[in-house]
Amino acid sequence: MSRKITIIGAGSVGATIAYTLSMDSLASEIVLIDINKQKVAGEVLDIAQGTCFRDPISIVAGEYEDAKDSDIVVITSGIARKPGQTRIELTQTNVNIMKGIAPEIVKVAPKALYVIVSNPVDIMTYVFTKISGIPENQVIGSGTLLDTARLRTGLSQHYEVAQKNIHAYVFGEHGDTSFIPWSCADIGGAHFDDYTKIMKAYGKKAEPVDQEGMLEYVQKSGGKIIANKGATFYAIAVSVVKLCAMLLSSSDSIATVSTMMNGEYGVEDVCLSMLTLVGPNGVQGKVPVELSDEEMEKMHASANALKEVISGIEI
Repeated sequence: MSRKITIIGAGSVGATIAYTLSMDSLASEIVLIDINKQKVAGEVLDIAQGTCFRDPISIVAGEYEDAKDSDIVVITSGIARKPGQTRIELTQTNVNIMKGIAPEIVKVAPKALYVIVSNPVDIMTYVFTKISGIPENQVIGSGTLLDTARLRTGLSQHYEVAQKNIHAYVFGEHGDTSFIPWSCADIGGAHFDDYTKIMKAYGKKAEPVDQEGMLEYVQKSGGKIIANKGATFYAIAVSVVKLCAMLLSSSDSIATVSTMMNGEYGVEDVCLSMLTLVGPNGVQGKVPVELSDEEMEKMHASANALKEVISGIEI
């Protein structure tokens, strides 16, 4: 089946998403759009020349009108985060960029599912939802999908167990107010405390996880990578391609993505991440697993922090 994915923004993240998609069979056509025509032309040529070892795929440097009939539009445009800079400090600049993009892209691709990746992603998802006129179910921010991947990486290394056996998530903002709802986390169906006891009974090295330390690992990973190499793009690209696969699948999946909250956990009119049912029809609903009182407080704190930022920007 022919699938078309358009990516707006050919920076490190957008180009790596395009490359990752080109190595997959998910899309038959990829359109890469960027204001820097020379950069996008170079990225497309480089990526296309690496596809000779796979089934034919169309990869083009395009304009907004080339996004017509896209199944998915991924928006990565914005100024990249600099070393020592928070995601929130990027806000108004990237909001202004989004305000220029939204009317142009929705005019040619009103039925597409939109994946927002630009940072700060929760604010950008909210802004796009508010200004685009696109139904809420078609707008999905990458949210804490990457944070959840980082969490599972850290837990996998700690317990020396495959990541696919770990069911743990990051909720809230993709940023400093995110939190891990440990009350609904497990390894292979066993709560972490029980799993530690089971592994010790087998004579394996198993120590309880430092929950605060693990949250710090998740929250600080992006900044550490930026400080070391200037940008993060591999893990987010894989996360976004995984999300695209969910959206093009025959059935729904559950993921921690950022979408408009409409009363779940008592939170409204803000975009943040919780367990969300997504699939070929976009957002199908939320999965409001029970949270402890402390976790509920953290969810509200995250929502309030984002609302405070929203109140200070011009949409």
